[in-house]
Amino acid sequence: MNTDAEIRHIYERWHETVRGRDLDGLMALYAEDAVLETPLIIATLRDRADGRLQGNAAIRSFFQAGLRTLQTDLGRWYRTGTFYANGRQLVWEYPRETPEGDQVDLVEVMDIEHGLIAHHRVYWGWVGFKLLSAAMARVG
Repeated sequence: MNTDAEIRHIYERWHETVRGRDLDGLMALYAEDAVLETPLIIATLRDRADGRLQGNAAIRSFFQAGLRTLQTDLGRWYRTGTFYANGRQLVWEYPRETPEGDQVDLVEVMDIEHGLIAHHRVYWGWVGFKLLSAAMARVG
């Protein structure tokens, strides 16, 4: 079981490091053998049809490319400040509607072990689904 402070640290730092494009800070939050699952992997890496990466090196490469091309038009990174945690799992939403308009709607689900992200799953809502569909059509 993780402490409340460890969970809050992941919640706050993950958001800060992505917004700040701090790759080293972001990767410091992941366990060495962590798993990342998101449809964005399929849309950007043709050889990863299962949408899953394992290990710090693979996850680092994925985020490195993503942080270089991070778009802000629908990625406002607005969140309400509400998260849910039970000592082992952390969940929060980037909602579709924001004070500045719509954004890509995501739900982040992270299994936390020993204060680090062991398994990270990203679930996409309708706005995100439409963007992913367009990206996958371009990939072929």
